[in-house]
Amino acid sequence: MSSIILHMDMDAFFAAIEQLDFPELRGKPVVVGADPKGGEGRGVVSTCSYEARTYGIHSAMPISRAWKQCPHAVFVKPRGKRYAEVSRRVMQILQRYSPDLEPLSIDEAFLDITSTYKLHKTPRQLGEHLKQCIQNEVHLTASVGIAPNKFLAKIASDLDKPDGMVVVQADEVECFLHPLDISRLWGVGRKTLPLLKDMGIHTIGDLMQYSLDFLQSRFGKMGVKLYNLARGIDDRLVCTDEERKSISREITYDQDVDDAETHRRTLLYLCNELSRDMRRKKIWGRTISIKVRQQNFSTFTRSRTLEQSMQHFDDLYPHALDLFVRLNLSGKLRLLGVGVSKLESSPGQLDMFADQTQNTSKLDDVLDTVREKFGETSITRASLIDDKHPEKWIRD
Repeated sequence: MSSIILHMDMDAFFAAIEQLDFPELRGKPVVVGADPKGGEGRGVVSTCSYEARTYGIHSAMPISRAWKQCPHAVFVKPRGKRYAEVSRRVMQILQRYSPDLEPLSIDEAFLDITSTYKLHKTPRQLGEHLKQCIQNEVHLTASVGIAPNKFLAKIASDLDKPDGMVVVQADEVECFLHPLDISRLWGVGRKTLPLLKDMGIHTIGDLMQYSLDFLQSRFGKMGVKLYNLARGIDDRLVCTDEERKSISREITYDQDVDDAETHRRTLLYLCNELSRDMRRKKIWGRTISIKVRQQNFSTFTRSRTLEQSMQHFDDLYPHALDLFVRLNLSGKLRLLGVGVSKLESSPGQLDMFADQTQNTSKLDDVLDTVREKFGETSITRASLIDDKHPEKWIRD
């Protein structure tokens, strides 16, 4: 028996929550993201309502462009805690239908319903019941795709949004994929798409005409992936491990910056906040990475994996700074980010510098205790204070 995988994707999640909490926004174009500042703002669109999408606005679009395309839209700042609260309620609903739950992000998840769908007679009836529960209990809509594997289920959930339901049977896979645009395939992005278009490949059906040997010779390992996905082949299991794969923080400057001291202080701030997040969540990580975006939107990432897991500011910052310096970029920068991956729920084996690590931990404990009692802005590291704008380096 083949697997039956369900993919649930909340519809315009952040914007839908804003319209739910503030009824006066319903029916209006709502854009969640950075402050557009009259078309001069920095940052990007986090998500937007379907009313805003009729103006061509979409996630990850520069906020300045979104404002120019629809200046009368309602622009709101993200409310992370509220979105996380609703997400937890949605995930709790999903767990009623299968213990095999794999959250992908705050607003989407996979469910393996192979052994549980019969409680609702058919996979479609399970999906419809799940959607209705989300509607009744959270008052939001979700789109659902059900198929023999994760790749197909995710495509299916996106085809009939909002409030959609698409079911792909095992014997319908090729017919389902054949007419879809080639951009629907995972891994087909800015670099691969033009190459495929130049070959006359515009649909998944077009790609299916090419042999494995040809695609492998042309695209290497990516060619094998394209060959398999075009035929709906995806052997990945639903992963029930709920641990996060990575955690990160980033800042988009209000104006492009070419000052080395400002970049250094930004990295200080990011590492301080990231360390604080990791301590709250009681997670450690072994790989630290930086993300740098230049004025022309060229983006660079660099990472380093350590033998000893890390969590504290004094562990993160030296590596982040060294990775940044080694990039040796010139010109103005638009964005800086720091991330940690290969996360663990414990710090692992302590090394010979345990005493130093203990001192660092004690300092962080003091900072956390004061913040929890007197507020987030009650205390900060002296190195984060800007004489001209001290509040700038305390919180976003």
